[in-house]
Amino acid sequence: MDHIIEIVEVYNIEIMMVLLTAFFLLIILYLVIAVRISKLKSRYEALVRGSDGINMEGILLEHGCEIDQLKGKTSTLEKELNRLGIRLDFAIQRIGFIRYNAFAEMGSELSFSIAFLDDHNNGLVLSSIHSRENSICYAKPIKNGRSTYPLSAEEIQAIDRAKRKEEYTENY
Repeated sequence: MDHIIEIVEVYNIEIMMVLLTAFFLLIILYLVIAVRISKLKSRYEALVRGSDGINMEGILLEHGCEIDQLKGKTSTLEKELNRLGIRLDFAIQRIGFIRYNAFAEMGSELSFSIAFLDDHNNGLVLSSIHSRENSICYAKPIKNGRSTYPLSAEEIQAIDRAKRKEEYTENY
């Protein structure tokens, strides 16, 4: 310890000069940084104020709140869309239609069978048999593409068209 005190007593002027130089360098560095911060602050204020005096900071905060609200609405809409998609699976989506002559002496294909199916091939087949005296209409339930009732060839064809989503292309 005595050795350090002796060095300080011998070189005290040099040590003071080094400390004084470091002090002035730190003051200069502080002034440079203060000027830069001042310039950055004025640029920031000009940015958030905008060229027309519009408060950009307020606008950005407002848009941030609106984005958060829209995210919530989007999430709600996605849930609703999924719910509707599930319900849509059970809505009539496939239709198969065929016209035919139920009796050999009849013309103009006035009889028809039309199948209405959902995405699970559930629904019904509606048939109308036209004769000279009357027209009879009846429906049969369809589950998984089959019916518990006997189906005619035309009804089977209408169901097959509905399963394939094949549209009736002949003129009505």
